[in-house]
Amino acid sequence: MPELPEVETICRHLRDGTKDSPPLAGQQIVGVRLGWPRHIVEPSPASLRRRIRGQAVRDVNRRGKFILLSLERDTLIVHLMMSGDLFLAPAGIPRSPHDHTIFRLASGWQLRFRDPRKFGRVFLVADPETVLKRLGPEPLSAGFQVGKLGLILNRHKRALKPLLLDQAAIAGLGNIYADEALHRARLHPLRGSQTLKPSEIRALWKGIRSALRDGLRHNGASIDWVYRGGSFQNHFRVYGQEGQPCPVCGTTIVRSVIGQRSTFTCPHCQPWGKN
Repeated sequence: MPELPEVETICRHLRDGTKDSPPLAGQQIVGVRLGWPRHIVEPSPASLRRRIRGQAVRDVNRRGKFILLSLERDTLIVHLMMSGDLFLAPAGIPRSPHDHTIFRLASGWQLRFRDPRKFGRVFLVADPETVLKRLGPEPLSAGFQVGKLGLILNRHKRALKPLLLDQAAIAGLGNIYADEALHRARLHPLRGSQTLKPSEIRALWKGIRSALRDGLRHNGASIDWVYRGGSFQNHFRVYGQEGQPCPVCGTTIVRSVIGQRSTFTCPHCQPWGKN
């Protein structure tokens, strides 16, 4: 699933344009093709078609793993889920069988939501908080300081890895960046969140922000056929590195399953059994 760095990279491409596509801001939506109406969570597909027609895109932002397109009257919110991608393409380019939701633009370009597994979600709402209100803080925001993280860890009293994946606790982290952050912090993913010492809370805070910033610096990770152009996969410390030496101590990276998610750790740098 695309995580904060991958989603932010997509937002940047849409907001600023690329060498192959113009910026999305200022473009007017003139119609929608809904090849998979179940993409649309709110309102009904017919209502979305009516409401969105004629609205121009004012800005492109991100909240957690959600892409937010600010329109003239509404906000179009897209969650890519497991396999989604959102990009601009000229109308004349044949669409993929997986380009299920397509917003036609007055300029002749199209905003295409490609989603092979069809798990993606689309919302058109007057107030984005109706969709986003349950999300936790942004981990790279100025307001996310060590003390804030400490309050979250002590309030939830859960194993670290599942807590980091909980979007209501901290928005934007997923399997890749949780593993990378925990390795940087030298913490085992099953440590109880309430057991961390102040120095360990600070180490985790630094680890989260460092892993995410490294991901952003490399335009996210391209570890599956749904991601585009990222290279962070070439800089993973532990994620997907089972059997490889830890870049810090040389110990062999091991894989386990925590909360039905593959988890990668260094047994030396992240010892288990000390609470």
